[in-house]
Amino acid sequence: MHSIFDKKHNTNKALIESIILEQYNQYYRLAYSYVHNEADACDIVQTGAYKAIRNCYTLNQPEFAQTWVYRIMLNECFAFIRKPKALSYDAMQDEGMESAYTEEHDRDIDLQRAIDSLPEKDKAIILLRYFEDKKIEEIADILNENTNTIKSRLYRSMSKLRVALTDNKKQYKKIL
Repeated sequence: MHSIFDKKHNTNKALIESIILEQYNQYYRLAYSYVHNEADACDIVQTGAYKAIRNCYTLNQPEFAQTWVYRIMLNECFAFIRKPKALSYDAMQDEGMESAYTEEHDRDIDLQRAIDSLPEKDKAIILLRYFEDKKIEEIADILNENTNTIKSRLYRSMSKLRVALTDNKKQYKKIL
C-alpha cells in the first residue's frame, strides 16, 4: 500500500530530475564561474544533483522547485570554495599560488633545493640513505665505493645540508 508521502516523493523526484536534466548546462556554467575548473564544476553539479534528488521529499512547494535546485547548486559552489584544497607544488606554481605554502611546505622545498645543490654522488648517498632507507653497505655496493668513503661523504653532505637549511631559516627571519 502506497502512502501519500510516497506519491509526493515520486512526484517531486520526477520533477527534480527533469529540472536538473533541462538546466544542467546552466548549473555547470554557474559552478564554472565560481571555480574556473571543468572537473570541479562537474563535481559540484553532480553533488548538487545527488543532494537535490536525495532530499526531494523536503520540497513542499513544487512551483519553487527550480529555485530550490538552483539554491542547492549555489550552496555546493560555496561549500566547494570554502573547502581547503590540497595542491601539489606543481599545481601551485601553475596557478601562481606560491604564497599558499605552509611553513612545512617551505621546509620541504628548502630541503629539496639544498639536496639538489649537492654534487651528484653526495646527492645519491643522501637519497639512498634517507629516502630509500638503504644501509651504508648497500649504498657502497650500489655506488661501487668503499664503505668508509660513503660514511665520510654522508657526514660531509649532512653538514652541508645543515648549513644550507640554517642559512635559509635566517633569510626567512630577516624577511619577516
